[in-house]
Amino acid sequence: MSTQTPQRPESPGLRMGRPFGIPVYVSPTWLIVAAFITYTFQPYVSDGLPGRGTVVTYLVAFVFAVFLYVSVLLHELAHCVVARHFGLPVRRITLYLLGGVSEIEREPETPKREFLVAFAGPLVSLGLAGIGWVVNLFIPQETIPHVLAYQLWLSNLMVGVFNLLPGLPLDGGRMLRAGVWKITRNSGSGTMAAAWFGRGLAVVLVVVPLLPSLMTGQQPTWGLVLWSVLLASFIWIGASQSLRVAKVRARMPQVQARALARRAIPVTAEVPLAEAMRRAQQAEAGAMVVVDHEGHPIAIVNESAVAATPEQRRPWVTVGSLARSLDPSLVLPADLSGESLIDAMRGSPSGEYLLVERGGEVFGVLVTADVNRLFTGV
Repeated sequence: MSTQTPQRPESPGLRMGRPFGIPVYVSPTWLIVAAFITYTFQPYVSDGLPGRGTVVTYLVAFVFAVFLYVSVLLHELAHCVVARHFGLPVRRITLYLLGGVSEIEREPETPKREFLVAFAGPLVSLGLAGIGWVVNLFIPQETIPHVLAYQLWLSNLMVGVFNLLPGLPLDGGRMLRAGVWKITRNSGSGTMAAAWFGRGLAVVLVVVPLLPSLMTGQQPTWGLVLWSVLLASFIWIGASQSLRVAKVRARMPQVQARALARRAIPVTAEVPLAEAMRRAQQAEAGAMVVVDHEGHPIAIVNESAVAATPEQRRPWVTVGSLARSLDPSLVLPADLSGESLIDAMRGSPSGEYLLVERGGEVFGVLVTADVNRLFTGV
C-alpha cells in the first residue's frame, strides 16, 4: 500500500515469483492478518450464503483474504511497472502484515512522475473493482461465485479508496506531495506537508470509530476500533519516517566531501602505530594513509582499530596491520557531494574513504562517522 525504499531485510519472507521480472515475497506476518480477516468476515459470508455449513463459510472468508492480498499485489505491481517505465530501479515487492511495499530504489525526478507512479496503484485497484462489480451483477445471488465476485470488487474498492487518502505513506499522500512539490518547486516541502497530513489522518482514523460511543454512550464496535488502530499505527509510523527522511534530505547540501575530509599523513606499513600517531598529532592530521615505498597510497588505517588498540601495545603494532586495502571503490573524487556522495558510500560500506583530486593527487580521508554526525548532530 505504499511506495518507498525501506531498509532491506536479508530474508523478507517466502518468495512467490517474479512477475514482470520483479521478485515478490510474502512475509510470515501475512498469515496473522489472513486469519484475522477470515474470522471477522465469516459472519458476512454466512449471511450471503444461507444454509451453508460453517466450514464452507470460513473457506470462502479465507478466499476473501487471499483476494485482498492479490489486490494489493496487483496494486504494487502497477507502481513498479510505471516506475520502471521512468527508469527507476525496482528491488522487490513484499506483502506483509498491513499490506504491501514496493521497494523502488530512487525517488522520481519530477512531481509529474511522482504523481503518476503513485496514482497507478489506486487506478488499477479501482479498475478491478469496477470489473468485479459488473461481473457481480450477472451472477445469481446466494451462490459462492456471487459472494466471490462481490469480494473481488469490494476488496479492490477498499484498497483503492484507502490508498487515495491524502497522507503519507499512502498513495494519496504521495500525490499530495507531488502537488505541493509542483507548487513550491521543493520536494522537501511536499514531503513535510503530506507527512503532517498523514499524522492527522491517523488521528482521525482512531477518533471516528469512537465518536458514536462517546456521543451516545453505547459500546463501540471493537473489531472496527481494532482495525482503525492498526491502520492508524501504520500511517503514523510511515508519516513519521517520511518526516525524518525529509529532515535528512534537507541536510544533503551540507554533505560535501571536501568540507568533511580529514587531513591525512602518509606512512609506510612497517611504521609502529605509536610513531604514526605522533606524526599525525604533530601535523594536526586526523587520518593516516598507508603508502608503498614509492609514495603511492595502498591502504587506509582504520580509526576504530586504532582506538581499540591498548596504548601500551601501540609501539609494537604496525599501522599496516590496522589498515584496510584500498579497493577502487574506496577511492572517491574529492568533489563529490549530496546524494552522489551518499550513493557512493552506500555502494561500498567502509569506515574510511580516500579522497583524490581529478589528477589523482590525494586530498584527504573521508570518515563515515563524520558524515553520520552531520545527520544526527551528535
